[in-house]
Parts: sequence; structure tokens; C-alpha cells
Amino acid sequence: MQYIDNIIFFLALVIGFGLFFKSFKEIYRNIKLGKKIDRSDQPAVRWKTMGKVALGQSKMVKKPIAGSLHILVYVGFIIINFELLEIVIDGIFGTHRFLAGILGAGFYSFFTATLEILAILVVIAVVAFFIRRNFYGIKRFQMKELFGWPKNDANWILIIEFALMVAFLTMNASDYYIDLHKLQMIEMVPGVENNFLSGANFPVSIHLLPFLDNFSDSSLHIIEKSAWWFHFLGILFFMNYLYYSKHLHIILAFPNTWFSNLKPKGQFNNLDSVTREIKLMMDPNADPYAPQPAADANEVPEKFGASDIFDLDQVQLLNAYSCTECGRCTAVCPANITGKKLSPRKIMMDTRDRIEEVGRNINKNGKFVDDGKKLLDDHIQREELWACTTCNACVEACPVLIDPLSIIFEMRRFLVMEQSSAPQELNLMMSNIENNAAPWQYNQADRLNWAKEN
Repeated sequence: MQYIDNIIFFLALVIGFGLFFKSFKEIYRNIKLGKKIDRSDQPAVRWKTMGKVALGQSKMVKKPIAGSLHILVYVGFIIINFELLEIVIDGIFGTHRFLAGILGAGFYSFFTATLEILAILVVIAVVAFFIRRNFYGIKRFQMKELFGWPKNDANWILIIEFALMVAFLTMNASDYYIDLHKLQMIEMVPGVENNFLSGANFPVSIHLLPFLDNFSDSSLHIIEKSAWWFHFLGILFFMNYLYYSKHLHIILAFPNTWFSNLKPKGQFNNLDSVTREIKLMMDPNADPYAPQPAADANEVPEKFGASDIFDLDQVQLLNAYSCTECGRCTAVCPANITGKKLSPRKIMMDTRDRIEEVGRNINKNGKFVDDGKKLLDDHIQREELWACTTCNACVEACPVLIDPLSIIFEMRRFLVMEQSSAPQELNLMMSNIENNAAPWQYNQADRLNWAKEN
């Protein structure tokens, strides 16, 4: 029975990480539903971009206050979870502060003090974020696409991070108080205050000691162990909560920035089939009746553009999963600013919702069974697509290099080339270009009338 805690700990560890990898296996499968795309060019540039943007947070600090707070939470939370290594070893083998014996008193003192300082900085940052998000009245946090679950999700993450840091500090404070009680029972020796559990090593949790004055040793042991278990199980819960949360970007920002589009903003991709037809039209020596390579009789003709997630490429689906829902894209969108229905953030959120809808369909049926729904119309409305000015402001603003415009463009391409369903103004412009070689409705012979002197 003495090993029951270790067995429970090991089972929780296996189950927690097992569910975590199961969730990411589903995400990987869902991303693979998109079309293949080759983004392996310029690997040196891609590694540099990932290091600068995902790791270095270079685009976050364009908004200094929010960026600085985000770096505190990001760096602090990641480094503090190095403590998980010690917790895992202690939990499996029944040791207590295993790293103290490995690192030595001096370095372990520095290690624990650093973790505590980072922990209190994370607490301050998440409280500031909570107030800023809920009470400061920032417009991009008050938009209707954030009503309900997205708003609650953001708040729950902040609450979880706050609770984990408080548990970590409580664990250290009670552990330190237990050590003080032990020291009172033995003969004090010179220099004993430099023991690895001295106040110098716990510069933050030492201030919690007054709250523990009235507890007995047995109660302190219960508090310390409860905080220890809460911190450990909380981290496992947080890991598995990521699957349902916008905070997937903690992990997916790295591949998302690596596979980002390195071409100049505004350079759209051309379809090979269309390019071939244009070349035939422009080349006076081309033979339009020349035999073309034989096509597979069972091959389905390629669709122009996208009406559902299967028509988007895998990087676009990765973009949807990586979206932080921060709203920086929508805040700079000229269409949204002028009251149009378009919100680039909503485009990414809707795309992810459709991916998840398809994923649940596959989980239920073993394969995708047509559900009569599409990304177009069922999730993203045509009015949203045609409001876009293709200015790339959303692409430039995104802190993790997501490209909402590429999805908008592919869906507009579908509407025009597959359904001939462009707005009347656009159809008129294209007719004028075809007939008059200009967007305006007048004869080509009159094109230079503006230059004539009165």
C-alpha cells in the first residue's frame, strides 16, 4: 500500500499524455484533409522566421503593453513547467525535490528562486489580461464572434494559469514552513539558513508564511501534498484542454510560422489549367487542337477555388487551428472598420469550426459521410467574402503569420469560376474588360478623349 500514490501518479501521467497525443493525432488527421502543398523551399529562411516570430514573439511586441505581458506569461509558464520534470521523478519514485541533490544547493537555490519570480510575474500578467479583456472595453474583444464559448475559453485559460501558479507558490510555502519546523527541532548550526529550502530560495512564497502560522505539521503536509497534486493534475488538464481551446497556438504557432507563405504579400497563386489556356490565347502560333496528355477516365476534374475545407490546402487548415482569436486582423480590416460584415478573425474561427465538424463526422462514421453542409454559406457568408478589399492588412497584423486572405480568395475564386456568382458590379466590370479592354463602359475608340484639348 505504500506505493499506492506512485501507482496513481503513474496512471494519471500515462492517461494524461495518452489523451494529449490522441487529440493531436486527430488534429493532424484533420489538417491532412486539405490539399497537399509544398512549403519546403528556403529552409534557412523558414527556421529564421519561426525563431523570430514564434519563439521570439517579434510581432507581438508591436503592441508594447499586450506584447510584454504576453511574453511574461509565455516565457514564465514554459520555464516554470521545467518543474514538471522534478514532479514526475518525485511522483514515480517517491522522492522529494530530486533535483536538489542533482543540481547542488547553489544552483538549485537559483533554479527555485527563478521559478518563483517568474510565477508571480505570470500571476500579475494574467490578472492584467483578465481585467483588460473583460473590463477595459477594447473593441476587438467585444465583437459578436467572441460571444459565448470563445470569450469563456479565453477567461478559463487565464483562470487555470492563475490557479496553477498559486498552487505552485502554495506548495513551496508549505514545504518551506515544514522545513522550518524541522529546523526548530534540531540544533541550529552556522550557515543552516542557506539550506536549499531557505527564504532566499523562495523569495515569493516566503511572504505566504503568515497565512500558515496556525497550521500543524500534519496540516501543512496535507496542504503541501494537495498543492503538489493540484499543480501536477492541473498541468495534465491544461494540456488536454488545449485541444478544445484557441490556445493551441502555444504549440501550433511553431509549425504555422515555419510553413508560412514567403512570397510577397498580394501575390496570388495561379491555376495551371487557367495559365495554360491564357498562353494558348496569347500565342498566335499555338495550336488549340494539339493533343493533350491523356487524362485518367476516373479522374475528377479539379475544382476552381474552394467551397469546403477539402478544397483548401493543408497550411490553410493549420492556419485555422493556429488562430489565437486575438482580433488584431479584424481591428485593422478596412471593411470591418467601415461597418461591413467581414471579420478576418471570424473567417478563421468558422474554418476551424467546419474542420471540427468534419472531424466529428469521421469519428462517428469511420470516414466522412456527406452531411449536406459546406464551409461556404453554412459557415461563411458570401457577403463577408465580397466585402474584402484584398489589402493584406489582416495578414500583416497576425502575430503568428496566419493568412485569412488566402481562404477568402479561394472561396471567391469558386464563386466566380464555378458558379458565375459574382456581384453585379464585378460582372459588369469583367464584361467591360472583355468587350472594351477597360473596366468602364465606353467604346475603345473613345479611350483617349480625356486627353483632347477643349
